[in-house]
Amino acid sequence: MTQILILVLVIALFYWLSRSFSKNQHTYTKNQFAGFKLTKDALAHSELGLFVALAAKVAKADGRVDELEAELVSNMFADISALFPNPEATKKMLKEIFDEEKNAPHNLDLVAQALYKALEKDIHKRQKMVEFLVNLTYIDGTLSQSEEEMLHRIAYHLGFSEQELKTMMERFGSYHRNSVKESSIDQAYTLLGITAEATNDEVKKAYRALVREYHPDIIKSQGASDEYLKEATEKVQNINAAYEMIKKSRGI
Repeated sequence: MTQILILVLVIALFYWLSRSFSKNQHTYTKNQFAGFKLTKDALAHSELGLFVALAAKVAKADGRVDELEAELVSNMFADISALFPNPEATKKMLKEIFDEEKNAPHNLDLVAQALYKALEKDIHKRQKMVEFLVNLTYIDGTLSQSEEEMLHRIAYHLGFSEQELKTMMERFGSYHRNSVKESSIDQAYTLLGITAEATNDEVKKAYRALVREYHPDIIKSQGASDEYLKEATEKVQNINAAYEMIKKSRGI
């Protein structure tokens, strides 16, 4: 009887360890980058640097990076750089990489191929990255032809079929169609946590703070459920809708 109990405990322990490993092997931690020798070139060729490069191209695919996209990208820099030993230096380099890559659509295929090579054995990370990029294209409420074409090229190089991408796009498209709620101007001010007496600078400060608090986090999304991006998207979309309503009412 004792031997059976010991065997059961050993099996349970191995099951718990395997589940724990499976859950965490696809997520990013500070320990992974503790010994990273930070240079702009090394960062640009890392999997997260390559992802930032793709995000830059997607954000600029329709010709401009709008205000909400800029806020989300800025927060993305903070999320990623927090993993590295020198976050401020990392953030500065990520911004430089983004600014360079957003104006270089010609190397999209090479960057996507390099990212696939870096993550060839980790389909989970690749899927979360494609989902994040799909979300980014929908964040302003519209999907341009150039954005869609770019997503198809990226998904292809990262090992996803047309049907798999279509499923992602339909899911995120529905998130965005259903997320923005009609509200009054009073409700808009309440959502941003300010009053109608707030200055324009105070309105923008409140907006940026809320986007920073609720934005989709590429690092968190790696270990989160499928609902994570939906919830973050809905919150940011409603914050953005309230902000746009206030700007319109003020003629900003």
